[in-house]
Amino acid sequence: MCDAIEEVTQGYEGRRFSHVGMVVDTALGRVSVIEAMGPGVRIISLDSFAAANRHPMLVGRVKPEYNYLLDSAVRFAVAQVGIPYDDEFLYDNGMYYCSELLYDAFLHAGGGTPLFTLEPMTFRRPGSAHFYPVWEAYYKALGIAIPEGAPGCNPGGLSRSPKIDIIHSFSSSKL
Repeated sequence: MCDAIEEVTQGYEGRRFSHVGMVVDTALGRVSVIEAMGPGVRIISLDSFAAANRHPMLVGRVKPEYNYLLDSAVRFAVAQVGIPYDDEFLYDNGMYYCSELLYDAFLHAGGGTPLFTLEPMTFRRPGSAHFYPVWEAYYKALGIAIPEGAPGCNPGGLSRSPKIDIIHSFSSSKL
């Protein structure tokens, strides 16, 4: 599935991304990550988040003019802990996939004004009229049509947002 996500999305400087989370300080100054993964929205340690990644990771930060959104975005994301994972990748259906959680956190923080952009999603092989085979099998198993063209967001798209700065790159072995 990660390969399929990476295949149909574009990331910062051509990099491939299949997951995104929000880094936060928690009790006692421990750094954690809020993510939508597996069963749903959860808070995990930065070490656990990094260990699950097979590629070097990038750290992005909202540009200084958007810092006023951070506290509210984090509170919103934390309040979503326990919400089920959005296996259908459909926006605004009461569940969350990873980038959708961040999109909504900043949408809420902005009082309904989005920080990031929803774009028509694609599940097709790049340069082809055919769907990536993994997506065909995945949506067939779910018993729903592939939501080609439905509004959504993805980790690569968030990484390219002009409203964030990429500030660091590292592999999980360098934590």
